[in-house]
Amino acid sequence: MPTAAQFVTSLNVTVDGGGTKISLSGNNAHGHPRCGATIIVNGFSSPPGPSHLFLTLGEPMSDQPSAPVPGLPDRPVVTAGIVVFDGVTLLDVIGPHTAFALAGMNVQLVAETLTPISTDTSIRLPPDVTIERCPQDLDIVCVPGGSVGDAMLDIKLRDFLRARAATARYVTSVCSGALILAAAGLLDGYRAATHWASRDLLAALGVEVSTKRVCMDRNRITGGGITAGIDFGLAVVGEVLGREVAEFVQLGMEYNPKPPFNTGSPETAGADLTALFTTVTKPIFQPMADATAQVLARRVAR
Repeated sequence: MPTAAQFVTSLNVTVDGGGTKISLSGNNAHGHPRCGATIIVNGFSSPPGPSHLFLTLGEPMSDQPSAPVPGLPDRPVVTAGIVVFDGVTLLDVIGPHTAFALAGMNVQLVAETLTPISTDTSIRLPPDVTIERCPQDLDIVCVPGGSVGDAMLDIKLRDFLRARAATARYVTSVCSGALILAAAGLLDGYRAATHWASRDLLAALGVEVSTKRVCMDRNRITGGGITAGIDFGLAVVGEVLGREVAEFVQLGMEYNPKPPFNTGSPETAGADLTALFTTVTKPIFQPMADATAQVLARRVAR
């Protein structure tokens, strides 16, 4: 892809007792720092402990224009903030982030602190910026899903989302991230999608639930569960930057899914497998149900 390999100007690999660090850096067409990544694989620890992969997805936002994609018309710089929190689903973040970044957007991971975020895998995500220092003029606010119970009740996060939603061009979510938006009152009067297992909770919060993989209702764009984040990311790119850019990104991602099994929804998985999934994942979804009840209780008490 031109947006990756074309502009990488250095690659450094260091190995020591703490593991392996791989750093890449590069410049855009204007000579300004544009792309960067650091991967730290901790293969050793003292005392022995679990290994983790720390993945930095990008450098802080720059006011410099992003590198143009050859053959496509110039587009305005678009800024996107993806909110991350402990328990976030990694693919909910990576899917949109990949589509946004390949489209030339300036993308940052936003969190309450800069402490690396735990995900549903052993990979931790270091945030790029805190919510206090996040730019005021985001074009896109994106909230991924995961274990969202605590995030739904987080007053500081709620206030941040309300403030940015008031000025953002698009307020968006992936998977159960819709529950966080709904808890903040940002889906009142809107139709939205979420993971199939959290649709009842979204409806309980007063939101009209869509079963589409990507739902667009005015400036609210929401994706269904986990893998729908890729469809969502491409849909947002198409909405913001145009179809030809989105098609270019989709080709670069080689996004042409042909899953080996036909069990990606309750309708195709059947009642038995769906019931098994619901039973096994109850410890994950129960805190979301409890948080939903608390949000509703707060509304009644006001």
